[in-house]
Amino acid sequence: MKKLLLSLVAVAGLTYGASAQTEQGKVILGGNVSFNSTKAEGAPKSDVSFQVVPSIGYFVDNNIAIGTGVGYSYSKQIGDTEDQAFVVAPFARYYTDLSGQFKFFGQLSVPMAFGSAKDVDAAGEVGPKLGTTTNIGVALSPGFAFFPTKSVGIEFSVQGLSWENEQLKAEGSGAKSTTNSFSVNGNFFAPKLGVQFHF
Repeated sequence: MKKLLLSLVAVAGLTYGASAQTEQGKVILGGNVSFNSTKAEGAPKSDVSFQVVPSIGYFVDNNIAIGTGVGYSYSKQIGDTEDQAFVVAPFARYYTDLSGQFKFFGQLSVPMAFGSAKDVDAAGEVGPKLGTTTNIGVALSPGFAFFPTKSVGIEFSVQGLSWENEQLKAEGSGAKSTTNSFSVNGNFFAPKLGVQFHF
């Protein structure tokens, strides 16, 4: 009987620990860091892209967090463009308990990037500024979180649904070109793996 009671207390403690991590008043810290380098055969230089967007959120109610990410992105494609941008990505996230230390979550985010584009020739040399860029999107991403400790959540998520509007305002003339894109991505073979800290 004593062993059964201790087992029940331990399970209750694990369940409480996972629930306490997403309760009202808690803070969540995390972010996105990515780097990619690709070199085509015969190309003089590699295409390079990276992004650093730390984020912070606050649980306004149990299992409901709102917050934002703020950072920088850069990409250079040989024979195309070099893009640099300031990134802001507000989000809202909802968690629901699955069992013990596991939770399912859905995140709605509105990523925005404001920057500039420059011409890059076939030799990889950066040329004149082509114009300013504005990207605004909406993304709905599902995922799972595992809480091995009270302050760490390991996350597995996929892109889900997303829409993006990209505008380029040409240097000098001020002419605008706009591109809209919509995607559905539920590829479980190319997930995002992340770590969030809960305080």
